[in-house]
Amino acid sequence: MSLRSRLSITVVAGALVAAAAVSPAVANDDWNNSQSDSQNESQSNSQSDSRGDWGQHHQSSQRLYKGVVTASTLRLRSKPTTGSQVIRYAYRGEIVSIFCKTGGQNVDGNHLWYLLTDGTWAWGAARYIDNIGPAPRWC
Repeated sequence: MSLRSRLSITVVAGALVAAAAVSPAVANDDWNNSQSDSQNESQSNSQSDSRGDWGQHHQSSQRLYKGVVTASTLRLRSKPTTGSQVIRYAYRGEIVSIFCKTGGQNVDGNHLWYLLTDGTWAWGAARYIDNIGPAPRWC
């Protein structure tokens, strides 16, 4: 095998490893929908007794928030920047599940971005997503 072929294979393999390391897994959209708050609290308390406070952090980190898309077409991206890869689109009126929020590139005066979990993990500019209920937690 030529040096050029080996180098190409090495570069491609490295890119795949890097992509796998930074790409989140497919989301489970109904983490908290099957249990009531009292069940979550009692489960957290029982986990907390046997494993320190892991259970409380684990349970609280699973809460999903809801939002509604206000843009006619919203590009959902791989990173919280307008120059990153478009993963999919969301449309006006669509209800989306929000995992958390983070600061990112400013979009029309708003620097917040939401990490959405609807089938894929993708970032949407908060400028074009209105919260339904409480504001999402920070990532």
